[in-house]
Amino acid sequence: MGAGVLGVAALVFAGFGTAAQADAAASPTAHVTWKRACSEPARAGEMACGAKRVTGGTTAYAVQRARAGHAAPDAADASTPSGYGPTDLQAAYGLTSAAAAKGAGETIAVVDAYDDPNAEADLAKYRTYYGLSACTMANGCFKKVSQTGSTTSLPTADTGWAEEISLDLDMASAVCPKCNITLVEAKSATMANLGTAVNRAVTLGAKYVSNSYGGSESSSDSSYDSSYFNHPGVAITVSAGDEGYGAEYPAASRYVTAVGGTALTKATSTTRGWTESVWRTSSTEGTGSGCSAYDTKPAWQTDTGCAKRTIADVAAVADPATGVSVYDSYGITAGWYTFGGTSASAPIIAAVYALGGVPSASSYPAKFPYAVAGTSALNDVTSGNNGSCSSSYLCTAKTGYDGPTGWGTPQGVSGFTG
Repeated sequence: MGAGVLGVAALVFAGFGTAAQADAAASPTAHVTWKRACSEPARAGEMACGAKRVTGGTTAYAVQRARAGHAAPDAADASTPSGYGPTDLQAAYGLTSAAAAKGAGETIAVVDAYDDPNAEADLAKYRTYYGLSACTMANGCFKKVSQTGSTTSLPTADTGWAEEISLDLDMASAVCPKCNITLVEAKSATMANLGTAVNRAVTLGAKYVSNSYGGSESSSDSSYDSSYFNHPGVAITVSAGDEGYGAEYPAASRYVTAVGGTALTKATSTTRGWTESVWRTSSTEGTGSGCSAYDTKPAWQTDTGCAKRTIADVAAVADPATGVSVYDSYGITAGWYTFGGTSASAPIIAAVYALGGVPSASSYPAKFPYAVAGTSALNDVTSGNNGSCSSSYLCTAKTGYDGPTGWGTPQGVSGFTG
């Protein structure tokens, strides 16, 4: 309690003493430090997870707590959450009612590389803390399999990818607490193995598949598209990347929903109660976006500044400083961490699709948000940029469609049904 009181005092001293000041000061760039969970890809055809773990500083959640007169958690203290939880995310995206009533019987598949031995136990810690129903192997809610479908012959464990797995499982739980979750673990981080895991997820019956990884585009992408991502009737979400302006694969696949990232903060001055801008920490750190060099433009994209596939389609919170609460224990001190990156936004959007219900059999769910573009079904993000580009909308937010945030963030589920 003493540390929490000191935290509140420090925030007030620093200029967080009023609601107006707190809204302004919640701008995240200077307030946290963080590190990548996974190393950069070492060779062509290899992917990296995008999870960003906050290592210190003041998060937007701490600012929100202080503004309300509560103890402000230190982001470096693993004993207590310092990021947004399920109630925050559901409120920010107009999902409170849907999360309470929908999702039962639906399965979200999370595709990652390598094994997290503590996945089920860590997920239980998260769900118990936030009052969510149990999701275990014993009750049939949670399943963990390899890319071959085996429940016993699993890949080797990896601490970095285990952080990604915890982030993905917790975000699927936060947004769709009634959903079942299947974790499909690829034996390595190559596109071939991760793609095989995507196919396995679909074979196992998942209609919503989250992918929080990416790598450089290549001339092989069109073959990857047809081999791994062309699954009509399945919502496949992919992180847009975390290194600022520039296209990544598989976000560039024309068959997936590419998910950009925002900075999300509580705002007393808006009817929504929240405000968002493009996530950009520095010239090389922020949400990905761009124009694919290889992938064909899907029919539902009509922007004129990119002849091929444009990234992204929609967005959700990704800035580490406005990040989400995650429980993780494998390879690090067991406890609560704040995470960011578009690794957070991809499973959030997969869970929104799950709340929206099973996609029609022949549909490509990436198209669904385009059908309601410009309506109240999506929160249009109109401020911020993730770098410089020749066609300004590809890297700069504006009214309507833009690269960093697509058509915007969810406001309920109507933009994710069809």
